[in-house]
Amino acid sequence: MTDFFDKIAAASERLQSVANKTPVFQSSTLNKMLNANIYFKCENFQKVGAFKFRGAYNAISQLSDEQKQIGIIAYSSGNHAQAVALVGKMLGISTTIVMPNNAPKIKQQATEGYGAKVVVFDPKKTTREQVAEKENKDNQLTLIKPFDNENVIAGQGTVAFDFIDEVGGSDINVTLDMMLAPCGGGGLLSGTAIATKGKLPNCKVIGIEPELADDATKSFYTGVLHSNPNPPTIADGTRTTCMGDITFPLVRENVDEMKTVSEEAIKEAVRFFYYRMKMVVEPSGALGLAALMSGAVEAKGNVGVIVSGGNIDGEVMGEILGGR
Repeated sequence: MTDFFDKIAAASERLQSVANKTPVFQSSTLNKMLNANIYFKCENFQKVGAFKFRGAYNAISQLSDEQKQIGIIAYSSGNHAQAVALVGKMLGISTTIVMPNNAPKIKQQATEGYGAKVVVFDPKKTTREQVAEKENKDNQLTLIKPFDNENVIAGQGTVAFDFIDEVGGSDINVTLDMMLAPCGGGGLLSGTAIATKGKLPNCKVIGIEPELADDATKSFYTGVLHSNPNPPTIADGTRTTCMGDITFPLVRENVDEMKTVSEEAIKEAVRFFYYRMKMVVEPSGALGLAALMSGAVEAKGNVGVIVSGGNIDGEVMGEILGGR
């Protein structure tokens, strides 16, 4: 773990001049409701509107000159797609992104807007890996996986790495007792757990998944990698089939607990962010709050919550807000 922690520390330095320093917010209403101090690290204000920029930049910026010249390929339902496309634009690298046809339109449009070639596929008929292999049949393009890549994981770990320093600084000066992070493929969660345990060994790290996409939770508790293709959750950022060869053991080794939340709890959390904190947060980004508000996780002491992103279609947001 020490080696991985050092990679996260190096990634934090690498990102200082390029990533947004995202804010940490609180809600006095929520603190009173839960009888705890909740701190939100708001990666919905990160470049591309999600934490994924961190991992993409950390991985792509370290490629060789030859790899950068040839180009890169990635697959994603949205936030990683946007991140890779933006980093490619920043560094002058051509990008090809494979995206499912059920990905949020706002994410596909943003990916195209950053100059990437977007290849859309039907997840009911094929897999993103198969489509990516077809697009990269000569194997010349460098594949930047959305989570199962050590440099991507290290980049994602900088969210918690920076978060802990920020709340432990003179302005806030608190030590976190718990850290909650959403889990899709496990890149953010594994990086969060390693960064947190490296800085705060006694801080409890809890991963949160939708009940309808609970493959990581099952994998965590059984020790056997479970998969759940195309789960019908509103939290599109967690629709990964399963954790990866790298993230699975890292999550099992460094995370303390996994918890799941219902679709209604996720929607209620999105509504709370919008109406009470005046923030647009996508369903995947609201998982930590959903766990606290629903009671899936009992808030105690100082609780850190990673808000992973804010990219949500207006139509979906309208449906959620209309369900009050």
